[in-house]
Amino acid sequence: MGIVDTAIRELSDEGFERPMIFTVEPLLFSTKRVILPHLHDAAGILSDFPPHAPDSAIEDALDRCIQAGARSIVAFGGGSVLDAAKAVSHFHYLRQARYLPIVALPTTLSGSEFSHYFGITETSGPRPFKRSYAERATVPKIVLMDPSLLMNTPRALLLSSAIKGLDHAIEGMRQVDVDHPHAVMAAAGANKFFSVLERWPVDLETEEAVQKGAVDLSDLLQLQLAAWQCYFYPASVIYGLSHRIGHILGGTFGFPHSATSCITLAPVIRACEARYGSKLQVFNSRGESNPGPALASRIENLVSYLGLPSHLRSFEIGLSALPEIADLLRANYKAEVADLGEDADRKLDALLRSLW
Repeated sequence: MGIVDTAIRELSDEGFERPMIFTVEPLLFSTKRVILPHLHDAAGILSDFPPHAPDSAIEDALDRCIQAGARSIVAFGGGSVLDAAKAVSHFHYLRQARYLPIVALPTTLSGSEFSHYFGITETSGPRPFKRSYAERATVPKIVLMDPSLLMNTPRALLLSSAIKGLDHAIEGMRQVDVDHPHAVMAAAGANKFFSVLERWPVDLETEEAVQKGAVDLSDLLQLQLAAWQCYFYPASVIYGLSHRIGHILGGTFGFPHSATSCITLAPVIRACEARYGSKLQVFNSRGESNPGPALASRIENLVSYLGLPSHLRSFEIGLSALPEIADLLRANYKAEVADLGEDADRKLDALLRSLW
């Protein structure tokens, strides 16, 4: 803990030259106070990154990195900032034959900083669509985990991003078994998430909760370690239906990215129970006879206790949008829809209605 200043000062010694800082407007004050003074030869600060990494923002950031002669990226923020950093690094390689190495200072708990996946929302079609990419060379070379990075993250964003972290752990079991490294690490990470979040104070923002002693810095560190463990083996995390519904809700309908797992994860676990079978036992107490439903209930109870959104109707979306969501899922994510098993089309419609 307390490593940020020293680590940033030493980045040039680690080969990170002329870094461009990627962040968002609410973090600009912290960026100028905590990061910029310690960086050597910074290329500048980019903070115009809307949620879900729209292609226009990525193209603009790429142009500005090239014009400024940036040779690396310091990404300070949540999943959208990390997506933007990976996307720019990827397209910088396509245009300049060189990836921009990334240093991540994550302020949320989804674990995007450990993954080679990123999403870009394409805006040129009749409806925006978030497309997934997988590029190993874009994984951040350094990730700084310091509880201080979480202190000013809004409560709802921080806690919902932890549910997204659980989503990575659980859907990562789609194509691996209980003896796979992902299963071992993800089970440990999920246990950390549950043990901290199930006693999280109600209504208090994080900094106030720490000041009042309701949680402490070691709790925040446990959450950061949980995010890492849940996404420890990202090459084996093949997204499932919860993630894919979330991509459409976010990229096409503008839902907050982390909030989507609060709505989708538990119902998808129940709907796809046969696909996972007994593998979800790794997330339950020994001897649990119904691991899927038991895990889904625990997640639902946690989302409710934390006061996070649990239905689509919490946002400005009507029942009339469900057929479009279903059509996009069937057209783009056939394998994930097939996780529903026999009569998947009917089950998909029923699942989406239950989400609303």
